[in-house]
Formats: sequence, structure tokens, C-alpha cells
Amino acid sequence: MLSPGERLGLPHRFEAVGEALASGSDPLGACAVAGEELARDGASLPESLESLRSTWLTVTGGDPSYDAVSALLTAWSETTLGYLHRLSCEDPLTGLASQAHLRSRISELYRAQKGADLNARHALVVCELPGTGDPSDAPGDHFTRAMRLARAGESARTVFARGETIARLGTSRVAVLVERDERLGRRVRVLRTLLSSIDPAHAPRAWIEGLPGSDDVAAILLDELARR
Repeated sequence: MLSPGERLGLPHRFEAVGEALASGSDPLGACAVAGEELARDGASLPESLESLRSTWLTVTGGDPSYDAVSALLTAWSETTLGYLHRLSCEDPLTGLASQAHLRSRISELYRAQKGADLNARHALVVCELPGTGDPSDAPGDHFTRAMRLARAGESARTVFARGETIARLGTSRVAVLVERDERLGRRVRVLRTLLSSIDPAHAPRAWIEGLPGSDDVAAILLDELARR
């Protein structure tokens, strides 16, 4: 077992690794946990590997084993990739899906349709929050605009509550990827009513946007909706 002084001398997050080495236990699980925690802390991979080596040298006098390096590296990489994936799927300010994620979902539908008319079964419902003329609509006030979009997203989730993809498009629009049915028009009208509570003085817009005949053109459409 390590003394309190020896434990304090180990790199941050490697105390359990040091204890496992000192007691003769298998350190691989502790190495994996250290890799996960360091990735969440924002530590780089070289920093993490150097801390692993320092711990091994302090406790055993030698270099870490291949299995220990592999356990730390795998855990660090998987945690980092998971974080990046969440960023690509979700807009961090609004909690809405990102445009990239919406684009990916639409591409999946085009592939699944295998040449059939996607627009016959699916559509986009687009919500637009107009500018108010208020100073909070200044280009630099990203937070206020993001909060308005987050509220628009909440309204959309209330109306489309069956797991539809609800994404942010640009600075003033939210898009929902929906299946077409006989209730779609009525749902859009309900959505307009809910959106009007965000800013009663300025009427929002909500409309059904048809999907084009190909995935490539759909990408152009999303870019245009995000820019307008």
C-alpha cells in the first residue's frame, strides 16, 4: 500500500493506478478509469500518457506495460470521441439538434427510400422567429437569440412529441423532420399558436417545406434555410 505522502506525489487521477500497482492488483481497470476522467478534464493524450509513465516509474521503477497504455489510450479516445459526437449532434446553447445531425437524418431517409419519392412521406416543418427591433437582436447577442430558439424548440417538442428530429437552422429558425399524415396541417397551426407566446408583439412563421428529389439538393435546401 502507498503511504499518504506517496499517494499525494502521484499525478492527478492516477492515485488508484498507483494503489493497484503497490498492492499487486491488476491496474488495467484503474488505467481505463483514469483515461476517461482525463478526457473529461480536457487533458491531452500526450499529457495522459506522461502521467501514466510517471506513475509507473514512481511505484515500480519501470515503464508501463503495453496493456496499461492500451487501456488508458482506448478509454481516453472513446470518451473524447463520444464528446465530439455529442457536439456534432446537439447545439450546445439551445439543446436542439445541430444542422449537421438533421442533414445526417435526412440522408438516412434518402438511402432507405432507394429512389422512391421521399417528399410523399416526409417533410420539414420550419419555424421562424422574426427580429424584434430590440437591442437584444443585435448581431453580437448570441445568447438571447439562442434562448428564443430554445423556447421555439420546446414548442416544437410539445407538438411533435414522437421522437422527431428538431434542429436549429441558423440564428432564427428551427426545423422539424416529420412524417406526413392527415394531422400535419393542424399540428402546424397549433405550433404557430405556441410560438406566438414567445413574443406576442411579433408574429412568428411556421410552414411545411417539401423535401427535394435528391439528397444533394436537400443539403442545399438546408444551407439556404439556415442563411435566410
